Amino acid sequence: MLKPNEASSIGINYPVSEDRQVLQPLAIQNPLPLWKRVLDLTCIVLALPVLMPVGLLIAIYIKLVSPGPAFFRQKRVGTMGKGFMCLKFRTMKINADTSVHHAHLKHLMTSNHPTKKLDHSDDRLIFGGLVLRALGVDELPQLINILRGEMSLVGPRPCIPYEFELYSARHKRRCEAPPGLTGLWQVSGKNKTTFEEQINLDLYYVEHKSLWLDLKIMVLTIPAILALVWEMKMRKGKTASSAPGEPSKKLP
Repeated sequence: MLKPNEASSIGINYPVSEDRQVLQPLAIQNPLPLWKRVLDLTCIVLALPVLMPVGLLIAIYIKLVSPGPAFFRQKRVGTMGKGFMCLKFRTMKINADTSVHHAHLKHLMTSNHPTKKLDHSDDRLIFGGLVLRALGVDELPQLINILRGEMSLVGPRPCIPYEFELYSARHKRRCEAPPGLTGLWQVSGKNKTTFEEQINLDLYYVEHKSLWLDLKIMVLTIPAILALVWEMKMRKGKTASSAPGEPSKKLP
């Protein structure tokens, strides 16, 4: 069982069965049960009247602030290690250098530091891209991936092929569940967890996924997003207050 460490500011202690902590090939009989598929389709149909206008506005905004397409396609690793093309709204400039992300990801996987993104200091982002990412609306096009059966509303985030290549056999077991828009990791601290804690959360979900757990994660996703937005606002406030200014005059 993984224990929380000093680098993480939250306590995570989800038990994972012994057979998921040893080196084994991917093997699971039903990664996408019927109840999960029904839940995905029902939620998407009910939410489409709201999400379609929002998505249209985001696409128009991206076209206005940055030259290039509004959508971004990237190969990801999905259920049972099968690759698929993941859709997103583009939040980075065209032809952005990806080597920075490669190095950052490798560092997070081999260190004991929280899995924070480069977003706050990433000049590759388009204007407003940080806000789109913090709100999670850049991932709305992945509803198409869900309709195709490549993803689910709830599950581990789909990893990039070069990330998958760095995984141990234990890490790869997170792919025994369909990748999701949100998941146990996202509502359990996300940027405050280490890579190994993230894996532990993903494996716990793989082993315990249920209708109740999916509904619980979906409900907790909104406050988790609001917490990230508040964190971003506070960080900006601290940055602004730490900017150099005129020295204060000392009173006699």
